[in-house]
Amino acid sequence: MSDAPFRIRPVADADRPRWAALFRAYRDFYALPPDDAVVDTVWGWLRDEAHELHGLVAERDGMLAGIAHWRRFARPSRGGTAVFLDDLFTAPEARGGGIGRALIGRLQEIAAGEGLLEVRWITSETNTDARRLYDRVAERSPFLTYIAPPA
Repeated sequence: MSDAPFRIRPVADADRPRWAALFRAYRDFYALPPDDAVVDTVWGWLRDEAHELHGLVAERDGMLAGIAHWRRFARPSRGGTAVFLDDLFTAPEARGGGIGRALIGRLQEIAAGEGLLEVRWITSETNTDARRLYDRVAERSPFLTYIAPPA
């Protein structure tokens, strides 16, 4: 990828092939098994205006170089709504160029524009490259995440 400027915008119908490649690479990074049904489901959510999930892309030189999936969620303890960043991924060849920071920055702008409380996300403790960025743009929460299977 070149050093040309990139733009952050909502995901569009024409983005599907490159978005799918980036989303598959994101899933590969987290060692999730390949599953085209998951890719199709998430794409359907992104294109369904009634669904809570939204997508942003970073575009450079006419190519997608990064993706972010996000949604609004209630914060009962604070009596407000916030943005939850579910997935953030930058193409390996585009890393270090500010795309991750710009995608998070766009979510901060959305939150500010809507009067929302914050932008929140989780990451793996082993994701050291991303954590270097996250430590520069956000405050680390003291809360731990637990996952319980359906009973």
